[in-house]
Amino acid sequence: MRRYTCPNCSNEVHFRNSACVNCHSRLGYVPAWDRMFHAGPDDIKWHDGVTAYRACANRQMISCNWLIEDEDPADHCRSCRHTLIIPDLSAPGNRDHWASLEEAKRRLFYSLEKFRLDMGDLAAEPGSALRFEFKADELSADGKTRRVMTGHANGLVTINVAEADDPTREKYRKAMGEPYRTLIGHFRHEVGHYYWDHMVYNTSRLDAYRAIFGDEREDYGSALKRHYDHGAPNGWEATHVSSYACSHSWEDFAETWAHYFHIVDGLETAGWYGLDGHTPDAGLDRTPGGWSDAGPYGAVEFEPLMQAWVPLTVAMNAMNRSIGLGDFYPFVLSETIFAKLEFIHRLIHDHR
Repeated sequence: MRRYTCPNCSNEVHFRNSACVNCHSRLGYVPAWDRMFHAGPDDIKWHDGVTAYRACANRQMISCNWLIEDEDPADHCRSCRHTLIIPDLSAPGNRDHWASLEEAKRRLFYSLEKFRLDMGDLAAEPGSALRFEFKADELSADGKTRRVMTGHANGLVTINVAEADDPTREKYRKAMGEPYRTLIGHFRHEVGHYYWDHMVYNTSRLDAYRAIFGDEREDYGSALKRHYDHGAPNGWEATHVSSYACSHSWEDFAETWAHYFHIVDGLETAGWYGLDGHTPDAGLDRTPGGWSDAGPYGAVEFEPLMQAWVPLTVAMNAMNRSIGLGDFYPFVLSETIFAKLEFIHRLIHDHR
């Protein structure tokens, strides 16, 4: 993610900020411009000189700082309008959980916008658009708990709001032996299934997909049962980005898709902070076929991304160890995993 400054006083602000702590300007983010806009305390709207913008309807409720063009009939911003169901806000903690989920989703949409990935038309074709439901487990009349399963089905991503509770998510992470278990990771993984449906299934890429990820026609339920009964095979680290990726071809794709998003967004952040030896002012031109001022999201070729990413992760792991923490990036990327990541890269950039 890039760095932002307050347009009024040039103080550094963050992607989630709705106000500047220095000059107290009211801030709003416009995805089309990838910029923060400011408004004074008495201003009702934000302006870019020509266009007027207004706040998302969720600004007061959950501090959504995204803006909408004033002529847009929608009440909610580009991200929030894709949420169809929110948790019961009368339940303790659910408002905070919803806010955390939407914040992670805005980060997802930031990447989808930068990759120019289509999210579907909610108005014209709602059944094929990307949609989200945030639900909580329910206690039924017989005293049993009805679990909400996080997952994807036909464009609808369901997230159990318990994932927004840090202690609960950490408990699941340890129980399942996952190096990472984060909200943004859940979002990136689940939309991977959505884009598989739209960019791989029934296309000319399907044979190449099967050659790299395996045959998705394997019975999904049986594959998951085998994985949960017996775990990942020995040596899985050499071929998959996670143990869960071993369960089925679809999960391998979704896990690799999420990992690719981690890499590209991590590289963009590193570049903006000068952690990779380059700064945005230098244009981020690395090699012919590398990436331009669009940053890592605009990279045409895959190899320059890996040439930048691998040494960065080595340095970040060393930094973590120097202050007594576990590795920042506990992964080893083999040639097999590189091939899978490159497939995702080509899929996205051919689409662009």
